[in-house]
Amino acid sequence: LENELLYGVPFEMSEQAQSKEFVIPIGKAKVERQGTHVTLVAHSRPVGHCMEAAAVLSKEGVECEVINLRTIRPMDIETVEASVVKTNHLVTVEGGWPQFGVGAEICARIMEGPAFNYLDAPAVRVTGADVPMPYAKILEDNSIPQVKDIVFAVKKSLNI
Repeated sequence: LENELLYGVPFEMSEQAQSKEFVIPIGKAKVERQGTHVTLVAHSRPVGHCMEAAAVLSKEGVECEVINLRTIRPMDIETVEASVVKTNHLVTVEGGWPQFGVGAEICARIMEGPAFNYLDAPAVRVTGADVPMPYAKILEDNSIPQVKDIVFAVKKSLNI
């Protein structure tokens, strides 16, 4: 699946990714940024927002570990668990509705697994608003997670 909101958005690609032999490993997440204070988990477009939020928070002394799931089925929960064990905090970010979303699944798996005992605060989900997607740009921007929403959620999780 591809996110249509990414159409026309330029981004850099490594030489390795442009190789004809390059294959994204199915079911293996990628740690896009190392951090020690909080784990941010996302897939697709919100990964870029997480990276931007991590840069903003870094200026305030908060180091975010950003995980790009890359695939959601199979889901690499082991990478997420290892990060939560390291950071003790979890924030999931997705553009979909809160109910039955990928973030809800990640939170459930963390709560049911061994990483739960390492959480110092409840997991926080940043999701799209529970409304039909509007067509007006300003309404669309207020319906899907933005960098400011991620920064707010991280600060809420860390109680700062």
